[in-house]
Amino acid sequence: MKRLNSIVIALLMSSPYITFAQSADLKNWPKGSSPQEVGIRVAERFIATPHTNFNRPTPPSRISYPEICTWYGALKFARETKDKGLTQKLAARFEPLFKEEASLVPVPDHVDHSVFGAVPLELYMQTKDQKYLSMGQGIADKQWGAPEGPRVKPESYEYYKKGLTWQTRMWIDDMFMINAVQAQAYRATKDEKYIDRAAKEMVVYLDSLQKPNGLFYHAPDVPFFWGRGNGWMAAGMAEMLSSLPANNPNRERIMAGYKTMMASLLKYQAPSGLWRQLIDEPASWEESSGTGMFTFAMITGVKNGWLDKKTYAPAVRKAWLGLVSYLDSNSDIKDVCEGTNKKNDKQYYFDRKRVTGDLHGQAPILWSAAALLN
Repeated sequence: MKRLNSIVIALLMSSPYITFAQSADLKNWPKGSSPQEVGIRVAERFIATPHTNFNRPTPPSRISYPEICTWYGALKFARETKDKGLTQKLAARFEPLFKEEASLVPVPDHVDHSVFGAVPLELYMQTKDQKYLSMGQGIADKQWGAPEGPRVKPESYEYYKKGLTWQTRMWIDDMFMINAVQAQAYRATKDEKYIDRAAKEMVVYLDSLQKPNGLFYHAPDVPFFWGRGNGWMAAGMAEMLSSLPANNPNRERIMAGYKTMMASLLKYQAPSGLWRQLIDEPASWEESSGTGMFTFAMITGVKNGWLDKKTYAPAVRKAWLGLVSYLDSNSDIKDVCEGTNKKNDKQYYFDRKRVTGDLHGQAPILWSAAALLN
């Protein structure tokens, strides 16, 4: 049956008889592919998954950022579907972190650790339990506090003096990690300092890393358009713009960077609906985690009226159906790029392993499902 559903989806995507209204429809989906059906499958799969160490057999020393991002996505999905039972299950998974699993809570000394704060802040907004607010807000504050801990580098002090977070490292991945926790702190507290400082940080990254074609190098010294890295940036801009006040002085600049990127992504979408491991390299393999992040960013733009529906909704529908076709019977998505450091070597990105069920890929499916239901 699963195989049959995938075939049906593929035929629907490729049929020359689909009208524009059908190709742009973000509400009616083939059986088994709706955001409600897919979202609950992937969320329940996450709940049944133990804490993971980037798919390694060894147990983690701390909650990893892919798990954090998947947890956050499952909570967003629970909120959009008003599924209080799902929220309770996700809160129950968190409860041991206050007790016997407290050592797994990441020390907020790095962007990949500080993003953890997005989860308790979302739990606070859904449950109103103050212990979640205290934990999440404390992490958001430390990210913009004075440099501290073993990960402090000499340049950290220079960033801090400029009003940026001392955790700045100029990798595009940062623009989701930083924005998720700071935007969440703003949503939870209504204190604009959180979103204001994240917006200032975003502009620095846009000015430093976005290229004329709208895409982003992985880092200043890594001149390749890596799919998931660009996905983090796309998702980070969508997260920020969803809550950034209209009168924020940096909103126009961030919106311009976002729209430029989305227009570029349209040109590189493969016939399958997915984007590639190296976005602009036709010989590169089609990769699901970056695709999920681009899908989330485009859905958010269409839903908020930032992107023209006639232009972008067909790409969104194609991308979502492409992603769904990559899910197996365990609700694990295939062809996820393994965890990736940066390296100034194009072949390094071509050769990254393709993993099934990696939480880097599970997370943006949940973000996208929630966004489609918003």
